[in-house]
Amino acid sequence: MATATKTSNAAAIAACDAIVDLLDAGGAGSIKIYDVGGGIPADVDTAISDQTLLAQLTLSATAFGAAADGTPGGIATAAAITADSSADATGTASFFRACNNGGTAVIQGTCGTSAADLILDSLSIVAGGTVSISSWTFTVPESA
Repeated sequence: MATATKTSNAAAIAACDAIVDLLDAGGAGSIKIYDVGGGIPADVDTAISDQTLLAQLTLSATAFGAAADGTPGGIATAAAITADSSADATGTASFFRACNNGGTAVIQGTCGTSAADLILDSLSIVAGGTVSISSWTFTVPESA
């Protein structure tokens, strides 16, 4: 069934705030970075299976500032993210999951050094090494 429902820019900004605020539940959440292993899960609700956890970084207690007008849509920029000073495994970062303090996954996306959902300093991760995030923004588009 086709739908013609549209949302306003203000609604996109509010939705962006609501989604990133879910990461603040229970205190500082985390970003878990994975090697593709058995493939990138279809969505954030699909269980992790053969994928290898490479690193886990800690979000600020308030993970994002207020969403701004992404012209159009809402865009939020992550607050400081604490680097993982001792990566769990060696591999190539391909996707991440952002989880609240209780471990519930809220956001999933791709990793890259540019043109990706989460920007890392390097995709090559070595067990015991440091993993840092260069930048992370989250966008909710306005539906036109």
